[in-house]
Amino acid sequence: MNRNLHFAAYGWRSEVGLHREANEDSGLIATNLIAVADGMGGYVGGEIASRAVITELSAVHPLLIDSEVDPESQEDIFRNSITQMDSAIAQQTSTNPELSGMGTTLTSIAMVGEHALLLHVGDSRAYRIRGRKIAQISHDHTVVQELIDQGRITPDEVAEHPQRSLLTQALMGHGNIEPVLMAFPAEVGDIYLVCSDGLTTVVDEAKIAAAFSGDLQSGIDSLVDLTYKNGAPDNVTIIAAQIGDRPMTVETRTIGAAS
Repeated sequence: MNRNLHFAAYGWRSEVGLHREANEDSGLIATNLIAVADGMGGYVGGEIASRAVITELSAVHPLLIDSEVDPESQEDIFRNSITQMDSAIAQQTSTNPELSGMGTTLTSIAMVGEHALLLHVGDSRAYRIRGRKIAQISHDHTVVQELIDQGRITPDEVAEHPQRSLLTQALMGHGNIEPVLMAFPAEVGDIYLVCSDGLTTVVDEAKIAAAFSGDLQSGIDSLVDLTYKNGAPDNVTIIAAQIGDRPMTVETRTIGAAS
């Protein structure tokens, strides 16, 4: 018999960092849903793009937790929300041509039944921490990741590569996104984490895993502190949720540029 698992505890934080004038990251915390979007683009485009996709995702959230909607339909709704997000950016750039070229990543996890569903575009990352082991469950949509996959460079060469920040997929309102939804069997006690690359460019996976020896918020605070100690070159947004078997309703909250 299948059972429903839930996000039973949450932690989050979004900071500007030491070298940015504004926060272009946006985040969403809701019942059984977490997401981060890392905006990009001149003017205020990054903020607008990340806020737009988080707003669209927040709008479909009620259907993702509606007990009258079957799990298969919820998966379809989650997957297809990418199209709505991309259209929201297109509408913004159509109305405001000076925003042309803006875009954003999106990394989001929804709990449906016994699975954590990952919807992901760009290079913001998702991790699962199970016990003391951490696993990256998202795959970076970047030029350097493609080069790694092809065996043309090693992971150690990424930091010095001239194309290290170049994305191969992002939400930019061009209508060319092919959403992929991945399902991961969840277990009670699992921690799922989504974050912008302001964390992962300066803090390695081992340190991310080690931070969560106590409660989630303390772990996130320690990671933000570590990011600042390492120079905090970018905005940093971290959201984590832990799996339990009892429902926990939380008030929907947006952070960063979406707040």
